[in-house]
Amino acid sequence: MIKSIKEIHEDTVFNLINYSLLILVVLVIVYPLYFIIIASISNPNSVALNQVALMPKGFTLESYSNVFQNSIIWIGYRNTILYTTFGTLFNLALTIPCAYTFSKKDLPGRRPLMFLFTFTMYFSGGLIPTYLLVKSLRLPNTPFVLILLSGLSVYNLIITRTYFENSIPGDLYEAARIDGYSEIKIFLKIALPLAGPIIAVMSLYYAVGHWNSFFNALIYLTKEALYPLQLILRNILLQNSILNIAASTLSDDEALALAQKANMVETMKYALIFISSFPVLCAYPFVQKYFIKGAMIGAVKG
Repeated sequence: MIKSIKEIHEDTVFNLINYSLLILVVLVIVYPLYFIIIASISNPNSVALNQVALMPKGFTLESYSNVFQNSIIWIGYRNTILYTTFGTLFNLALTIPCAYTFSKKDLPGRRPLMFLFTFTMYFSGGLIPTYLLVKSLRLPNTPFVLILLSGLSVYNLIITRTYFENSIPGDLYEAARIDGYSEIKIFLKIALPLAGPIIAVMSLYYAVGHWNSFFNALIYLTKEALYPLQLILRNILLQNSILNIAASTLSDDEALALAQKANMVETMKYALIFISSFPVLCAYPFVQKYFIKGAMIGAVKG
């Protein structure tokens, strides 16, 4: 069917508006990351005076040099990598078997048990009871508190359970049982190999959560040697605010020196944001292809 000139014109206008909106959305998403990069390699004074917008001003790598010379930042990086690695493994060790179990429609008490899990999504004991429990277990100021408290996300459990229900044919399980497979062997030999997409998605979800987490560390850790990178980044931001306040109570020369130091801290902040985000940005493309197959199939029904 040949389109009329009017229809062609309408399609052109629609495509033009569509592409314009898409380009605008991309710019809104990409520009903050681009600004962080150019600010981290610009002169600290130019950044403080808001002279950096589209291109770096006074190219320098001094902020990265100061970051890499700071031993506490390396400690934070090491801690965050350890918390993310072992925390994600712990999350998966809870989520995947639990989701597989709840995917069995003949599981006794399946609905009441699932209701108890779902109930915790909306109601919890609160911060003070949780802190008292953690303290009674002697977990504060230990690396285990950041790993064990992450536990299991009920939202991720529901997505993973739905994936097992909708993406793996029940006939495979029946055939395995006829061949004499136990339930554990079915899970290890059949369910796990076929659950690669959802495992990749859950791994990224949990890993990003651990990588960006700082609140539990703020509550339960007082030893600087155990701080994750995000908490160290927060302390640098607070240090910048304190320097700006202190500059108003000093002489001109002292205030100028302190202001320059504060400007450097501000630039280091952008360098730290980029350094802390870089591993996640590198990991994302490797699991991106699993998102549609994993997350969308897992969200077909609750």
